[in-house]
Amino acid sequence: MAQPNVDADFLSGTELFSGTSPDEIRMMLGCLGTRSRSYRKGDTVLAEGSVTRSVGLVLEGAVRVESSDVWGNTSVMGQFSRGQTFADAYAALGDTPLLDRVVAASTPTRILFLDVVHIVGRCPRACSYHATVSANLLASVARKNVALGRRIRDAAPKSLRGKLMAYLSTQAKLAGSREFDIPFNRQQLADYLGVDRSALSSVISRLQRENVIRTNRSHFELLGAR
Repeated sequence: MAQPNVDADFLSGTELFSGTSPDEIRMMLGCLGTRSRSYRKGDTVLAEGSVTRSVGLVLEGAVRVESSDVWGNTSVMGQFSRGQTFADAYAALGDTPLLDRVVAASTPTRILFLDVVHIVGRCPRACSYHATVSANLLASVARKNVALGRRIRDAAPKSLRGKLMAYLSTQAKLAGSREFDIPFNRQQLADYLGVDRSALSSVISRLQRENVIRTNRSHFELLGAR
């Protein structure tokens, strides 16, 4: 299989190829079952109900994970930008249909697909650094599993106020401080918690009036009792 035109220096800085050099990556690309493909904004990268044996790594642009119910209502479940991987767990399982669909979030979006069998299997060239990529993939799946568990816990409270405070409490613990920045804007935070943006903004304003929190855009400080 011909090697895709990929910047090995860029790949060496990604989570998947962490610990490997550009020269080692160039040697590995020939035995990792790689292929690259470009998309326009809105194009389907992986369809709901499909199966995949390939891990996707974003080379350019971004992809968005969308979930749709039987009535056609769509929710954004996550987004992956340049250098990040997606579909890791589905690729590892191989025969499990995707519950969501992955779409290109910008134009152009370019994806490098890597066959998971080639990543976790025995390298025919006996590359000592091949095992590093395999370990990185396992760590990536584990981190995403932890993040999913955290999201389930944050969204567990029944009230919107409870969901928000659970999320902010988690972020404070991760930061080791009652003052921290979150990785979302208001719309992204609403999507993460599965709530309406205007309702979320109302709760945030109420909490500020009650001196429970202080916030400026994505910066939060936890003050009094909730």
